[in-house]
Amino acid sequence: MKPGKLIRVAVRSIGRTKMRSMLTMLGIIIGVGAVICMVAIGQGARSRIEQSILDLGVNMVVITPGTSSSGGVSRGAGSLNRLQVDDAEKLSDESMLLSAVSPVIMTGGRIRAGGGNWQAPLYGVDVTYEEIRDWPVTDGQWFGQSDIRSARKVCLLGSTVANELFPDQDAIGQQIIVRDVPFDVIGVLETKGQTASGEDQDDCVIAPYTTVQKRLAGRQFIAQILGSAWSSDDVPAAMEEAAAIMRESHGLADWEEDDFTVRNQSDLADAATGTTEVMTVLLAAIAGISLLVGGIGIMNIMLVSVTERTREIGIRMAVGARPGDVLVQFLVESVVLSILGGVIGVGVGYGGSWLVASLTGWPTAIEAGAVGVALGFSAAVGIFFGFWPARKAASLDPITALRYE
Repeated sequence: MKPGKLIRVAVRSIGRTKMRSMLTMLGIIIGVGAVICMVAIGQGARSRIEQSILDLGVNMVVITPGTSSSGGVSRGAGSLNRLQVDDAEKLSDESMLLSAVSPVIMTGGRIRAGGGNWQAPLYGVDVTYEEIRDWPVTDGQWFGQSDIRSARKVCLLGSTVANELFPDQDAIGQQIIVRDVPFDVIGVLETKGQTASGEDQDDCVIAPYTTVQKRLAGRQFIAQILGSAWSSDDVPAAMEEAAAIMRESHGLADWEEDDFTVRNQSDLADAATGTTEVMTVLLAAIAGISLLVGGIGIMNIMLVSVTERTREIGIRMAVGARPGDVLVQFLVESVVLSILGGVIGVGVGYGGSWLVASLTGWPTAIEAGAVGVALGFSAAVGIFFGFWPARKAASLDPITALRYE
């Protein structure tokens, strides 16, 4: 029998028992739909995390405090802080692979302006922070080197802070007070949005690091040092160079471990996406169980179909059909049933992804490869679980089959 005719016969056979066929396909529909939806959510989460990492800066190298230990027990990351502004200056003077370096001094407190107030972190940075973070202003301007040298009390506001403190007016030229220290607002930063962890990057105030260190922080050590390599290819070498300069700055002997940590965007991205990938695989595996259940349902229904159509099989064999023809016929029915469920499942997956994106605002991304794999897997389920019923039909004795009532 020609393939086209085999498919038409299979479709007619499925159509004779529409409700039973739909219930049989339900497991495949749920399984494929869940796989498509979970992969879409996982890919969307990955793309969002990658974009968040890119928003952190251009070819960024991050130097943070190291780890101390007591009695052989580590106290955790950042427990040993020896970073100073001098380290950042040494990196800026001696590094050949870092195009920009900035110390970062973190503090915070209640910010007052007019009749309003807001709680937000305040970062003391160098003018190069704009280049490293790739963070231009939408209004006003960045402070300059003269502001750094004179420790001028000026600042830039993240868009969230600007909107909260000055909702109905221009923030430029206004004054804010942070812990009784007045700052003149000279710029409003471009909106960057949330990080992968949900932190609002725009909820911040940025000021010259000299001002923050003298007026607010009052401590010698700083939170971190940011650098930007000339290109993405230079990042690994820039990390090694930065580590060497930092070891020299801290006077570490060859046998002593680093008292700082050097990371880059790839490290941050791998750490952020690792959990997402694991969850995507687990969810897809759970969805795969639905496909397995659907395959078992197809096998059961096909066995029932063989029993119901035993006389039909006997007639086919009596008029010349070979066992191989009967096997192919029932196998095609099983595959068509599975693929139809897969196609409907793809539609359910697209709909589910759209619904998740609409209700949560979380981005989803459906790749053509995922759809192809889901459909291919559903066809494989039909072949695997349909083979036994098809083989049972092909092995029937024609005379016994004709006598079957």
